[in-house]
Amino acid sequence: MTGVTGVMDGATDIAGRLSATLLELCAVASPIGEEKALCDAVAARMAPVANAGAGGVRRYGDSIVVPITRGRGPRVALVGHLDTVRTENGPAHIAGDRCFGSGASDMKSGLAVMIAIAETLPLARLGCDLTLVFYAREEGPFAENELGPVLAQDPELGSVDLAVCMEPSDNKIHLGCMGSLHATVTFRGKTAHSARPWEGENAVTRAAPFLADLAARKAEVSVIDGCAYRSVMTVTQARDGGRGRNVVPDVFVLNVNARFAPDRSIEAAEREVIALVGDRAEVMFTDRSPAALPNANHPLVQRLAASGVRGVEPKQAWTDVARFAQRGIAAVNFGPGENAQAHQKNESTSLALVHEGYGIVARWLQSLGA
Repeated sequence: MTGVTGVMDGATDIAGRLSATLLELCAVASPIGEEKALCDAVAARMAPVANAGAGGVRRYGDSIVVPITRGRGPRVALVGHLDTVRTENGPAHIAGDRCFGSGASDMKSGLAVMIAIAETLPLARLGCDLTLVFYAREEGPFAENELGPVLAQDPELGSVDLAVCMEPSDNKIHLGCMGSLHATVTFRGKTAHSARPWEGENAVTRAAPFLADLAARKAEVSVIDGCAYRSVMTVTQARDGGRGRNVVPDVFVLNVNARFAPDRSIEAAEREVIALVGDRAEVMFTDRSPAALPNANHPLVQRLAASGVRGVEPKQAWTDVARFAQRGIAAVNFGPGENAQAHQKNESTSLALVHEGYGIVARWLQSLGA
């Protein structure tokens, strides 16, 4: 990344900086597990604006914590992940109003806003202690996410009053998040020649009653602080034993993903999966991510809502607001990326949304000093 530092005046200059920064971020490939180059670049860019009195840029693996202001009021963290999913994308480029590139929406648009806030917003106008967090491995299993170790090791981050995860949300506040549970469900049978299937037991067809029960399940709605969350359970992967196309399969394995509302615990979600499977198959849980409450009435969230956001909605997915919630830290999702573009082939996002998102965050942070 080759972005310059210092304060630029004028909306046109800031818009140009935002667009250039987003393009530079997208040009540095950072698929999950390969974030080092982007972390190096962001760390170098943030070094001149990091608060030296608070220790400057603090690095943990391929993640960094950047203190900006101190001694100003409420403690706010803007948080974004450096990694992207592995999808097909051509070279990063801008065409018209859109920036194309891996992570353009999820969530390098949010990172661009974070960087521009630190570089362009007159810090004297901020009435809060502002910290930026750039972290690795969000797009994988909960246990491998580097935000966990960062929260555990950083001397200041655990005491913030509100964390804003800059996930793509079309400049809407997405409150709370769903929990997520992955279970490997294994059906077992007996092999046989496919010409004489009665001599075996087909593990695939043995799964049919369970699949029918799963298909018949309706979303269960939980309303929390006026937010409706829908708990669902679905099959996302399926594979048989692969012994041959003329062999009755003796193993059929499903990945069942349960998404559960913030009024449920991981343990309660596990019990629901076990009850639905019953004695028809073996169940092994492979990834557990907790849910998070909405924090709709938090005063800092209400101030953000009054800063020009496009709406306030529940988050019908999992994000790292849950990791903050586990530590008793209020958190919400807000970002300029396009939610529908996340994880898409040839990912892109609207530059106008990015520019608008910067304005919303800037107004909010400056309002905290009023």
